[in-house]
Amino acid sequence: MKRFVFIIAGAVALMLGSCTKEYSLDDYSYSGDRSDEAMLGGGTADGGGESNGQGGEAGKITAGEWNDLDNWLFWGNLMINSQDQGDETVPEGQQRPNYRGYAEDWKFNTYNRVAVRVSDGSGKALPGISVHLLQAGKTLWMASTDVFGRADCWVGMFDGSNNTSGLSIAVGGVGMAGTPEVTSWGEEVKMNEYTIASESKTELDADILFIVDATGSMMDEIDYLKADLVQIITKAKSQSAGVKFRTGALFYRDEKDDYLTRVSQFTEDLDDTKTFISKQTADGGGDYPEAVHTALEHSIQKLSWNNSARTKLAFMLLDAPAHIDHQGVIESLHKSIEYYAAQGIKLIPVASSGVDKSTEFMLRLFAICTGGTYVFLTDDSGIGGDHIEASVGEYDVEILGDLMVRLIAKYIAG
Repeated sequence: MKRFVFIIAGAVALMLGSCTKEYSLDDYSYSGDRSDEAMLGGGTADGGGESNGQGGEAGKITAGEWNDLDNWLFWGNLMINSQDQGDETVPEGQQRPNYRGYAEDWKFNTYNRVAVRVSDGSGKALPGISVHLLQAGKTLWMASTDVFGRADCWVGMFDGSNNTSGLSIAVGGVGMAGTPEVTSWGEEVKMNEYTIASESKTELDADILFIVDATGSMMDEIDYLKADLVQIITKAKSQSAGVKFRTGALFYRDEKDDYLTRVSQFTEDLDDTKTFISKQTADGGGDYPEAVHTALEHSIQKLSWNNSARTKLAFMLLDAPAHIDHQGVIESLHKSIEYYAAQGIKLIPVASSGVDKSTEFMLRLFAICTGGTYVFLTDDSGIGGDHIEASVGEYDVEILGDLMVRLIAKYIAG
């Protein structure tokens, strides 16, 4: 069920092959060439693609948001129930999709969740604190607390194991007493509360990256981003006094296209990011899947994230999945998502027209693993192509730009 927050024409709107590099998951440090000339912000995409004639209409595109971590019972219901059971998100007479099957296709296992909150002696949330989930001394998952002091760790996320014996937690490099409680599907979240004396060493800074599919079907979305990026960041800044913002952008296509990725490095000068984006166009693609895994790899290898920033967000605007049938792609996705989680970078997908159910669940899994949230465009504005109805509960219909401003402010202020 949808609830309309507002749809006002004058509001701000949208912002928002394999080239795998070697890296070490032991220290979560990617190695890669940072000398790409496109990092200077001067690269432009060749070709054009065709708009539906509505590109650039600022402040009208609509979207919804759904956070599976905050709606854990709903997520568990999707994973547990079989195809032939009822589902209010499926029209009467139609078969319920195999939601769990989509997760299994991408080889993500969310069955065993260890939810953590870290605070100081006064109960104040501590951001930027490392959290390690261990089993028999071996690290299973690494995460970093956000502005709410929250982090989630997982047992067997990528190997499918559901063995929860011998678990322990280290917070800020210090082992915590006792065995952490595990929350499985169908259970209310069991929060593991830890108090430490250490103060957060994060700075009141925010890195915000825009990762954009630049293949031919994305012309309208790129036009909206060009029109509204400045308004989105400016409004977010106005609601976050004293925060130093840096923005960056990464546009990607697919193998055999003119390019795989083009990058504009993080900068405090928003005009640099805007200028880079203004030169980009939509072209290429051809088949449905695109080089999503390469985009995530390069967002780590080719961008210099501020490790001490309190808030690190990556908005990923796309309308197609990764190449699920290409060798090494699933492993690459897993390693990049694992890195995002360890570094406290929240991935916030923005699903555009053309996204199917398998892609929807790929994106929701990305958000779950990194502590992000799922954003999806809706048909309520009448702009662009058709959008599938997300398999979620009740949500608000918002102007996309305002939704993004709200999320930026939320993950900065707490």
